[in-house]
Amino acid sequence: MLNQIPDFIKEEVMRQFSERSVSRIELLDFSFTSGGCINESGVLATSLGNYFIKWNDSARYPGMFNAESRGLNKLGDTQTLQVPQVMFACENAPWQFLVLEYIRENTRKKNYWKTLGEQLAMLHRNTDDFFGLDYDNYIGSLQQINTNAASWIDFFIHNRLAMMMKKLEAENRIDQSLVNSMDRLYSRLKDLLPDERPSLLHGDLWSGNVISGPTGNPVVIDPAIYFGNREAEIAFTRLFGGFDEDFYESYQSNYPLISGFEERCDLYNLYPLLVHANLFGQSYLSRISSIVKKYS
Repeated sequence: MLNQIPDFIKEEVMRQFSERSVSRIELLDFSFTSGGCINESGVLATSLGNYFIKWNDSARYPGMFNAESRGLNKLGDTQTLQVPQVMFACENAPWQFLVLEYIRENTRKKNYWKTLGEQLAMLHRNTDDFFGLDYDNYIGSLQQINTNAASWIDFFIHNRLAMMMKKLEAENRIDQSLVNSMDRLYSRLKDLLPDERPSLLHGDLWSGNVISGPTGNPVVIDPAIYFGNREAEIAFTRLFGGFDEDFYESYQSNYPLISGFEERCDLYNLYPLLVHANLFGQSYLSRISSIVKKYS
């Protein structure tokens, strides 16, 4: 089913591989994988082995795969979380694509969740002088603004909550009462959230972005990295069903959270809920409203 891949992408894949290998590459087959509503993706069989490839419209999501490849490389450089190796990313109208190591999934090892907790704790010990990142990236199909800030509260308000609220306002999808309630909450956040040094975050860590690699150990995919408060990451893992309890116990034993996290957890999840409200509709607004009411 190689004809399912646009000709430009096939030609560019062969050219990119030729520049990196002494062996001539042949593209043998392609099979789509399920999941995801932004990209076309699947397994590309070649004479050099199998690779994972995904592509989309470069005009719609400019810079998406360049940002993702940089995020994967930055995570990989920490030697903490296991991530797919980036082969190359390319953007040339009308397409952009990303070629990654193909991760053949296997049965989870017994200590799978414990390992992930340990690895995430080690990742979060990577720090920086500012919250944010030196480039913007994406969360889902939405641009994620990472302008640096010295204060987590300022970063969380301006680059996370307010950014998503403005998008909903611009499309007339929220009422003024929620806008007013959120404004009141902003003024209280400095008294509600703790101050820690920035931690390197995966940024989109839920069960769909953790897979079991060929050795049965966890591999994380689809990052939306930035330097933020690590509590935001742990809160995110709880949003859609949560991880196994072994993960949380392991994380706590390796890098304990500041007391009172359970009472703050919902605050951090306002951001991913606002992302989902923008992407998938107003069904998320009632949960957002109840959280805002709880704290404001």
